Amino acid sequence: MKKTHFLVSMLVLTVFSACRNNDETDNDNPRKSESHTKTVNVTTHDGRPFSTGSGSVAGKFVSGPGGGVLMQGFYWDVPEGGTWWNVVKDKLTSWSDSGIGAVWLPPASKAQNGAYSMGYDPTDYYDFGNFNQNGSTETRFGSRTELEALITKAHAENMQVYADIVINHNSGGQSQANPFTGTNTWTDFSGIASGKFPRSYNDFYKNSYGNNDEGAFGGFPDLCHANPYVQDWLWGRDDSVGKYYKNVMKFDGWRFDYVKGFGPWVVNNWNSNVGGFSVGELWDSNVNTLEWWANNANSSVFDFAAYYKMDDAFDNGNLNVLNDDMMWKRNPYKAVTFVANHDTDIINNKMPAYAYILTHEGYPTIFYRDYEEWLNKERLNNLIWIHNNKATGTTSILYTDNDEYIARRNGYNGNPGLVVYINNSTSWQERWVETNWSSQQMKDFTGHSSWYPTTQGDKWVKIQCPPKSYSIWSLNQ
Repeated sequence: MKKTHFLVSMLVLTVFSACRNNDETDNDNPRKSESHTKTVNVTTHDGRPFSTGSGSVAGKFVSGPGGGVLMQGFYWDVPEGGTWWNVVKDKLTSWSDSGIGAVWLPPASKAQNGAYSMGYDPTDYYDFGNFNQNGSTETRFGSRTELEALITKAHAENMQVYADIVINHNSGGQSQANPFTGTNTWTDFSGIASGKFPRSYNDFYKNSYGNNDEGAFGGFPDLCHANPYVQDWLWGRDDSVGKYYKNVMKFDGWRFDYVKGFGPWVVNNWNSNVGGFSVGELWDSNVNTLEWWANNANSSVFDFAAYYKMDDAFDNGNLNVLNDDMMWKRNPYKAVTFVANHDTDIINNKMPAYAYILTHEGYPTIFYRDYEEWLNKERLNNLIWIHNNKATGTTSILYTDNDEYIARRNGYNGNPGLVVYINNSTSWQERWVETNWSSQQMKDFTGHSSWYPTTQGDKWVKIQCPPKSYSIWSLNQ
């Protein structure tokens, strides 16, 4: 009996000592009674970070161990007047300094509305603001010279530049008699100013290749990708749209618009022939559909499943839904995560959402207006730094309820990873969690908590999170 009492006393003393830290002392470790602390591993792979390929070796920005961050460098109806390329160019250095490794630009070529168009009604894929057509020489965003200066500056910062590619539909053609419809259609693009990729009624549905493909948009002429002539001009020939954008304009990758409108084989063929990073806008919350498209397109895809789950979690007080399936859990190397974009902006409680995507797997995107206008830039820069330097390895969910969510990134290649704690309640919360570190001091890299707890010998530790906020913990090193 005396031996037993001695061992119990030593165990209690060891636990008590291990729980001490600079800010709080706990005599009680209730973790074994917490029913929700079962660790769930949601990804299984070798831990390597998301990669979009290498940038310029001469550039100054070097992606950290957590991978890259993408900036959507526009919003709907940016100012008219041909100034936008210069606005973005002037921000590239500060974005690079903050840890952003790529910028996604709006459709760069001349569209039907000329100087008023956001570019999603393309007419001439080779007019970047250097031909006088559709009522203007410059596009809404500026001149070709200004666009090229932007891309050159981005590469000097070792940032990649992604072009928004609209190849489902065209606009701005002239009227012509169409034997397949028996009417006149706006499908005569023989007079475009660049002289490249002239098109006629047989290059659009309905035509000799069929009546339709997967989808049409807005009543615009629907480009027929089944036509070898169209394929050749989009990605086949040396001066095809894809190869011209990559080799002459020096774009590094592609954001494909409205990919529901054509088969994933189109993007697959583009990628095989042209190369570069690619992501598709498949507006669908079904993870099976997203994964099917990404695999068949050989492309990344925007994680709309995560987007809608975050809205439910952070706006509707249901953090348990973050246990649900998302594209980044299926394949983090083909998931591009986001909180808002130029088309949709439904999440009101955005900072926890950014804390989520910048600590979890996938390729996180920052929306221009959130970063430059609406949210706390200092806090976003802190999250970007944490992402680039600490968000490594696979993901394990440690705890969830309606108001709290805790997950662990398990580290990679010597980098320890992190533990993220999101608290949607109106009061401070504390939890015991299991880390990957034994007898190591931790800190909250957001600065929201002043605790410096030391993990116990069995790797458990108590952490805290402020109300309506988040904390992100890693080794104090």
